[in-house]
Amino acid sequence: MTSHNMTWISYPSKSQPFTSQEEIEAFIASQNIISRLMHCYIAFFVPTGLTAGICILIIFIKNYLQNKGQGLDLLLLHFTISNIIMIFFSFTVITRPDYLTATHLACSVLSFFFNFAYFNSQYVFILTSLTLLLERFPSGTALCKATQRPILCVGFVLTYTFCLSLTEAVLVGTDNYQLEARCQLDPLFAWPEYEIVKFTFGFGIPSLLQILCFTVLLAKEAPAGAPALQQHIRTYAAVYAISVTAFICRLFYNIMVLFRTTLKLQRSIGTTENELVMNIAEIVLFCESCASLVVILCFHKSCKDEVLKVIQKCRRKTSANNHLEIPETATTHQSGSQ
Repeated sequence: MTSHNMTWISYPSKSQPFTSQEEIEAFIASQNIISRLMHCYIAFFVPTGLTAGICILIIFIKNYLQNKGQGLDLLLLHFTISNIIMIFFSFTVITRPDYLTATHLACSVLSFFFNFAYFNSQYVFILTSLTLLLERFPSGTALCKATQRPILCVGFVLTYTFCLSLTEAVLVGTDNYQLEARCQLDPLFAWPEYEIVKFTFGFGIPSLLQILCFTVLLAKEAPAGAPALQQHIRTYAAVYAISVTAFICRLFYNIMVLFRTTLKLQRSIGTTENELVMNIAEIVLFCESCASLVVILCFHKSCKDEVLKVIQKCRRKTSANNHLEIPETATTHQSGSQ
C-alpha cells in the first residue's frame, strides 16, 4: 500500500472562506446546532449512561462473587465495559464546534483505543446474539460448545479487535507524526482505506451476522420443548432492543464515514453542512452507547431483579419511618392535652 499525502485536507468550517451573508448565517447556524447537541449529550446522556453502567458492573460482579453469574451475564459485562470506555472517549466532543489539537501520533493513539472499544462492543454483542440463538436451537457442534465457555470467547474477541484496531492505527497514516492537527476519534487526515476497513469490519460484517441470527431465529422451527418465540424475545428483550437501536445508530454513523471517504477520493473537503452531519452522527453513536446501558439495566432479568429489590427496600424503609412518626406525633398531642 502506497503512502498517501493527506496534508491538503481540513475541516470546511476552519478553512473555507465565506463570501456571502447567507454562507455566514448558515455557518453560524451549524455551529449553534452542534454546540447545543453537545451540551444536551453531556448534560443528559452521559450521566444517565455512566450511572447505568456503574450499576450494571456492581450487579454483575456481585452475582459473579455469589456464583449466580451466567455466561450471558459475562458477555454483557464485557459489552458494558466497552460502552463505558466509549462514553469516556466521547468527552472529546466537549470542544465542539471546535476540535482537539494534537499531533498526528497522539491522535493515532487516541483513535486506536477508541476503535478497540468500538470493535469490541460490536463483536461481543454478536457473540451475545449467537449465544441466545444456540440456546434456542442447541446443537453439538464445536461452535455451540465454544459459546458455553464465555471466557474463551471473550479472549478471542479481545485478540481479534486488537488486531483490527492496530490495522486502523496504521491506516491513520505513517507520515507526519510530529505535525499538529485538529483531532477527531476518527481522524480526518486518515487514509481513505481507514474508513473502508472500519465500515467493512466495524459495521458490514457484524450487521450481516446479526441479520443472519435474526433470520434463523424467525424462520427456523424450534425443537420440541423449546419456549415460544414471543416468550424467548420477552425473556431476552434487552438484547433484541439493543440490536435494533445499535443497528440504526451505527448505520447512520457509518454512512457518514463512507461519505467522507468519497470526498477524500475526490480530493474535496466538502461543505460545512457535511461537517455538521458528520458531527451529529458521531454524537448519535455515543448516545447509542448510553442508551444500551440503560436498556440492560432496565430490561435484562438479573439487573431488573436487583433494581426492583432496591426499590422495594426503599419503600419498606419509607413505610417503616412513616409508621414510627405517627405514634410519636400522637403521643406528643396526648401529652400536650394533659
